[in-house]
Amino acid sequence: MDKDGAVVLATERYGCAESWKYVAKDGVMQRRRDEGESGSTRNSVVGLFKSVFLPQGYPESVSNDYLQYQFWDTVQAFSSSLSGTLATQASLKGVGVGNQEATVAAATVTWILRDGTGMLGRILFAWQKGSKLDSEAKKWRLFADFLNDIAMFMEILAPYFPACFTLIVCTAGIFKSIVGVAGGATRAALTVHQARRDNMADISAKDGSQETLVNLAGLLVSLILIPLVTDNPILTLSLFFLFTILHLFANYKAVRSVVMETFNEARLSVVLQQYLRNGQILSPPAANQREPVFLEFRKKVPVNLGVRLQEVVQSEDELHLALENNSMPYLIGVRNGCVCVCLGQGASVHDEIRAMCQAICLSSALNPAASTAEASKESLIQKSQSHWEMVYESQKLMDKIFNPFLKGVEAAGWQIDRTLLDWDEWRIAWKTKSN
Repeated sequence: MDKDGAVVLATERYGCAESWKYVAKDGVMQRRRDEGESGSTRNSVVGLFKSVFLPQGYPESVSNDYLQYQFWDTVQAFSSSLSGTLATQASLKGVGVGNQEATVAAATVTWILRDGTGMLGRILFAWQKGSKLDSEAKKWRLFADFLNDIAMFMEILAPYFPACFTLIVCTAGIFKSIVGVAGGATRAALTVHQARRDNMADISAKDGSQETLVNLAGLLVSLILIPLVTDNPILTLSLFFLFTILHLFANYKAVRSVVMETFNEARLSVVLQQYLRNGQILSPPAANQREPVFLEFRKKVPVNLGVRLQEVVQSEDELHLALENNSMPYLIGVRNGCVCVCLGQGASVHDEIRAMCQAICLSSALNPAASTAEASKESLIQKSQSHWEMVYESQKLMDKIFNPFLKGVEAAGWQIDRTLLDWDEWRIAWKTKSN
């Protein structure tokens, strides 16, 4: 019953934005806004802004970290837009805009060479690193923006080195092509994470709208900046460094705000090592805060997943050692300072997680930077043993801890039905005594 005596027949709600009720009074059905809400949300400026720039069903249709990530992503896009304006002005000056002695042909050749080398760089980078962009999305996202700033800095300096102008802008073009591949691919990976209703297309479209709005704002500010920085290299460089610092800081905060619930090598390592220390299972937000977001180009004891059999064993005796007391559908060995894992045909996702956990324990024990006491405490594997003895000890450790560990991470909110571990495609079928 409503306040005026009308009978409430039904209620409806548009997501969490607004709610209405249908009432019957004097034989007439009326639609009224819920009394607990004031104003017309969908007709308000805020409501219109949300419908234009945010995914439908926000915030239920996206991950909890969506708003924080988009805020910092907007800040970095704005600062990058301003830096790009300074770089574009320098590039145009370098190819001869405003210089009566410059020829159209020379400028065209320079532009073609820059675009051509960039295309080749895009293909080569996607070939070499494409499979890494899913598993290390945060690291490559941050690296891409750092490389973009380097490319723009090179473009700003290029006009002051006319003899090397073409070489500099071509190198910057290669860097920007890498940025395009890494930035676009990692953004797609983050979109998959943010989409909670399989609404990746909607999130991607609204992200494009947000970026367009930011670029428009950047263009308006650029109209004010360009007259100030023209023929003033000191001010140009000062503003560029200011925008770059803001850009890098915003990017760092953006990737730090992402809370992914799927395991990659870094997050699984953080959670497992904490569990080995004190039995505590870190939640996704806690583990993501500890996850490193800077690329490591040379790991001290890298882990190679899904390798060929010959990278684990090189003789029949070694194969027997690898299979000794091993009932799991994977083989682990240590070769040339690397922990190598062969995955058997038909291995499940849980088998992949267990193999990675065992490899992390071995890698931690073999790490020369870790003290013997620390390795003994965290991995329970002694460095003084031979490699095959260490593999066997790590196997016994997994038999003891893996099942309660897996139940713990599932209870803590981690997804264990899929992973972002960087497995290669080799799958092995080996002979056992039974067959």
